Amino acid sequence: MEKVKKVIRNTLKHNEPLRLFVRKVHVALKQSRYRRIAEKVDIDEKMVLFETFMGRQYGDNPKAIYEYMISRPEFDDYRFVWVMNDAEKAAAIPQLKRAETVKLLSDAYYRACASAKYVITNSNLDYGIIRKDGQVFLQTWHGTPLKRLRCDIEAEKGNVLNSLREIRMKNDLDVVRYDYFISPSAFSTEKFTSAFNLKALGKEDIIIETGYPRNDFLFNYEEKDAEEIRTKLGVPASKKVMLYAPTFRDNQHDGSGYTYDTHLDFDRLREEFGDEYVILFRAHYFVANQFDFSRYEGFVYDVSALDDITPLYLISDLLITDYSSVFFDYANLKRPVLFYMYDLEQYANDIRGFYFSLDELPGPILKTEDELVDAIRRVEETEEEYRDKYRAFNEKFNYLDDGNAAGRVIDELKMENQK
Repeated sequence: MEKVKKVIRNTLKHNEPLRLFVRKVHVALKQSRYRRIAEKVDIDEKMVLFETFMGRQYGDNPKAIYEYMISRPEFDDYRFVWVMNDAEKAAAIPQLKRAETVKLLSDAYYRACASAKYVITNSNLDYGIIRKDGQVFLQTWHGTPLKRLRCDIEAEKGNVLNSLREIRMKNDLDVVRYDYFISPSAFSTEKFTSAFNLKALGKEDIIIETGYPRNDFLFNYEEKDAEEIRTKLGVPASKKVMLYAPTFRDNQHDGSGYTYDTHLDFDRLREEFGDEYVILFRAHYFVANQFDFSRYEGFVYDVSALDDITPLYLISDLLITDYSSVFFDYANLKRPVLFYMYDLEQYANDIRGFYFSLDELPGPILKTEDELVDAIRRVEETEEEYRDKYRAFNEKFNYLDDGNAAGRVIDELKMENQK
């Protein structure tokens, strides 16, 4: 059976017209199923559905908005539903005791989507879902863009899964359903408007500039929060922490998911920095391959399975990343950032491209492992060298982050008026 599936995947991968036809039929069947379920339920004016990365995680902006709501007495009589594909994981999360959970694409999921007054997601909603009159759909997205998104991607062939035409068709199918779209800055508003084709879709006015709710924690945390995270991960109090959080590559896919090669010699890093540092390795949620760091126990901690990266920022003295949007959020803490861009030319010219000059980045760009090792050694000097750039960076991209973004989102959606 697996061989048959592989043959089908290969056929579709190399035949765009057939792939388009199959996808259209698939969406039509999903929408037909959804309509049958949706027509049997009414909208609950005090029901909110939350979804992060299609049910993979409990985190990001939806988590921050949810935790704000459950902390406020005006929402005591609200009904909350979380999309969680892993029931065992959901049962272990204390905050979800206040919510019901449903699995993506189940009948219960479709009923909840059709019943909820508010549907809040940070990624694509299932294409079968059709917004009813009276519902409010909020797209929180999941990062300030450095790399080009969706309709702004200019590479000739799109990516390994979709042509440019398919990327744009899927975008339009998704975006037409949203009533609100969170932006963390005027810069992001401009790029989101273009990337999500908002003007052509008549959706320019859905953007709300509130800052990202997920960053509220970076302004409201207490020292005990950092201590608890260290204890949970088993990170010694005597060690500094490097967080390595690279993104995925659009052109690296093995049929089951995106793959990633760390491009780091951890033996060398342990020899150079093992007495002073530990490394937290955080792969992008798209990456399907597993990483075995057992030989580096006590030095490399694989934290890819953790749903929420934000707490990791608190205990990190240094961030190493590439083109991932994590550095925008991390910059709120004003700690050093190193950009390990070993494939910069290929990424810029053949894969994604960028929205602004890399000269604006608040840290050095490093193309080789030797350069990275040297930059880690000199991190304090680098911090001083980039102080002015860092300040300008936060003034341009993070000026709305102040610990109160979740409240502003609630105000924009007028949710408290549903009493």
